[in-house]
Amino acid sequence: MPLGQRRDGVADEGPRPALAAAGARLGLLVALLLIAAVAWWWSAEQMRGMDAGPWTALGGLGAFVLLWVVMMAAMMFPSIAPTVALYARMARTRAPLAPSAFTAGYLLTWTVAGVVAWGIGASVSHLAGEALAWDSGGRVLAGAALVVAGVYELTPVKNACLTRCRSPFGFLLGSWRDGATGGLRMGVELGLWCLGCCWALMLALFALGVMSIVWMAFVAVLIAVEKIAPWRTWITWGTAALLVILGVVVLVAPTAVPGLTVPGVFDMPMMM
Repeated sequence: MPLGQRRDGVADEGPRPALAAAGARLGLLVALLLIAAVAWWWSAEQMRGMDAGPWTALGGLGAFVLLWVVMMAAMMFPSIAPTVALYARMARTRAPLAPSAFTAGYLLTWTVAGVVAWGIGASVSHLAGEALAWDSGGRVLAGAALVVAGVYELTPVKNACLTRCRSPFGFLLGSWRDGATGGLRMGVELGLWCLGCCWALMLALFALGVMSIVWMAFVAVLIAVEKIAPWRTWITWGTAALLVILGVVVLVAPTAVPGLTVPGVFDMPMMM
């Protein structure tokens, strides 16, 4: 066998390039986790005093989308970091910007989702008005949203999306595209699978208080556990049961939910 060539016929990079590549991947992984940590800190600072409970007012589009993107970085980067690191290893030095493009594509998907969420919230608030105040339909809507999120955990669509999110190697092999542009498209695709997996959990976050750092952390933990931890079946059923129970308690005794800010009679009706 010729020197510098592996048995599979692929040229061996040698020890120094291999160590450099491993260092670059580790640096990327650390960078993602540091960004997530800073995003958590920034989100906590921005949300201070803003939690008005379920269907918290979202404010203007620009401010909400900025906070939303930072929230997504905080909540999602820890769980997608292994996928980004594996992608960087597979891309190697052929496209140095590809891992950054991959991460940007992922965030782009969630940014668009945030714009859509704001649009839906603004439209519903404009059309429904006082009908969705907490003492009118808001409480029922919050409880129903949590129950829907729990039921969605057990659907085939959730299972298919979660399978992609839990199998980084399978996703990368099945969706591979070369270059930075290819990385951007792959990041968008992963974001779509993640959106299909997590949209109901995000709905639960809105129902519990999207400006609450406590509930943001709660949903982030659920997302990370679902994507990374073993015992998938038990986790899925446990998450579903937890969300349904939360929904029922919000309906019948909302003050019994720890950390839930129950809107007063004179709070704004919904989201805007």
